[in-house]
Amino acid sequence: MDLIRQLRGPLLVVNFKAYIEATGKQAIELAKSAEKTANDSGVTIIIAPQFTDLKSVSESVDIPVFSQHLDSIKPGAYTGHVLAEAVKSAGAEGSLVNHSERRIGIAEISNCIQRCADSDLYSLVCADTAKAGMEIAKLKPDMIAIEPPDLIGTGISVSKARPDLITSSVREIRTVNTHARVLCGAGITTPDDVEKALQLGTEGVLVASSVVKSRDPRTALSDMADVMIKPSKC
Repeated sequence: MDLIRQLRGPLLVVNFKAYIEATGKQAIELAKSAEKTANDSGVTIIIAPQFTDLKSVSESVDIPVFSQHLDSIKPGAYTGHVLAEAVKSAGAEGSLVNHSERRIGIAEISNCIQRCADSDLYSLVCADTAKAGMEIAKLKPDMIAIEPPDLIGTGISVSKARPDLITSSVREIRTVNTHARVLCGAGITTPDDVEKALQLGTEGVLVASSVVKSRDPRTALSDMADVMIKPSKC
C-alpha cells in the first residue's frame, strides 16, 4: 500500500470513544496534547476521534488519525454506513475494526481489512482471545490489538491480570503472520501497565479512558510515552 507514513517504533493508540471530554473543540485540544507528546518523545501516537471530529482533528495535527470503525461497503446506497473512502477523505490514515464496543463477524472483518487496503488505510483489528487473534492475523491486517472485553474500562490491565493471554496471543499470531504489529489493550491505565505490556512482547498499547478522562491528559500521555522509549527491564 502507498500509505501516507510508516508507523515506526512502539505505538500508543488513544481511542477517544464517545467521551464528552474528547468531543468537538475538546477533541482538538486532546489531539494537540498527543501531538506535542509525540514530538517531544519520538513515540508514534495514533488518535481515534469520533467520525464527526475526524476532519477537524486531522487538519489540526500532524500525527496519525484513525476512525473508530468503518463498514465493509463499497460506494453506493448505504444510508447510515461508514465508507472507507469517506474516512480517507476526512483525513484519516487508518481505522479501528472490531472493537468490543463495535463487534463484527469474521467475514466482515476480512472485508473491512480489504476495504482499508483498497483505500490506503491502516487496519487495526481488535481480538478478544489468542485464538481470535490468530484467525484475524491470517487476514493480514496491519495491527492487532488483544483486548479481553471484561477488562475494558475497569482499570485492571490485561498486561498484569492476564499476562498469559498476551504472551500466547503474540506466539500464536506469529505462527501465521510475522508482519502485523501486535498491541495490547483493556485496562491499560498506568505507565507500569504500558511497560509490562511491552515486556510481554507487544509493540504498543491501545488506551482510552486512562488518557481521555484524566485530569491531565498531557501528563498521562507523556508518562506512558516515557516508558515506551526507555531501555527494557527484561
